[in-house]
Amino acid sequence: MNKPSWDRTKFRERRQNLVLRSQIIAALRMYFTAEGFMEVETPALQVSPGLDRHTKPFETTLTRPFKSQARRRFLHTSPEFSMKKLLSAGETKIFQISHVFRDGEESKIHHPEFSLLEWYRTEEDYKSLIADLENLIDVAARSVNTQSFRHEEAVCDLNLPWQHITVAEAFALFADIDLFCTFDDLLAPSGNKLAAEANRVGVSCSLDDTWDDIFHKILLQKVDPHLKSMSRVMLRDYPTPVGALARRSDSNHKVCERVEAYICGLEIANGFSELIDPVEQRARFERDLSTYASLYGSPPPIDESFLEALKDMPQAAGMALGVDRLVMLLAGADDIRDILWMPVDVQAK
Repeated sequence: MNKPSWDRTKFRERRQNLVLRSQIIAALRMYFTAEGFMEVETPALQVSPGLDRHTKPFETTLTRPFKSQARRRFLHTSPEFSMKKLLSAGETKIFQISHVFRDGEESKIHHPEFSLLEWYRTEEDYKSLIADLENLIDVAARSVNTQSFRHEEAVCDLNLPWQHITVAEAFALFADIDLFCTFDDLLAPSGNKLAAEANRVGVSCSLDDTWDDIFHKILLQKVDPHLKSMSRVMLRDYPTPVGALARRSDSNHKVCERVEAYICGLEIANGFSELIDPVEQRARFERDLSTYASLYGSPPPIDESFLEALKDMPQAAGMALGVDRLVMLLAGADDIRDILWMPVDVQAK
């Protein structure tokens, strides 16, 4: 029988990891304070958590006292929408360490409730975020006196420089696929050309797979394994169909200014130059509505107040970093539950 997480013997086994966790979080806060950022707090309860097809939210209902009408609400999967509204309100450099919630996520590197560090700079682009992230990682490592990260069998030497590669370069190098030749629509490309390329290189596709589905299958099977051998990697310039809320590049509208960071093959951060065009953002949301419905049922509503706020939002860039995964890497822990003070009880009764 498994012992509960509060069992004294079991707790002692992970307590040193928790000491490291506290030191790391304190160091992260000190970095942003020194950089002139304001720490903010935004509500976990939202009208819409977004329409990311790869993220399933927790849903609840909100009722007013003495009234029977219930309103649909969601626990946020990221504080992104609220923090961008603060940029529209006039804040310029903000950060937040918040608990976020994603249903259906349970593995050694996933947990239904986890800690996310998110920060934004106005009048900057994703290059500033990349510099922030490189500095943050070094600050976190120094706070616990380590020169390396570890995940499973992979070890990352902090003295080695970050490697930078675009998504198109990675697909060409590791999968022998010219990604730009596989989509003809910047928002909703047909999956036919990419499916043919996937089959050619040994990645199986289903008839109902979208371009997005096929892209992520190739990324997982052909690209991700190589990232483990590259120690620390910035994978940047994502194709527009998977640009999320990122701004298109001025030099190439087929890509968005989005970057994901990997350490020892583990994705640790995701950031981008922000899309502030409410018309294009609405089009992206509407494209995602039907896809979301096919996966999870009734989709969340579009957050109209977010689209309204975009009209007043300045140019900005934002990034999210998984705090728990950073602690895992610095502690050398292979299971996310080993670096949580109190894991969610997900065991069936």
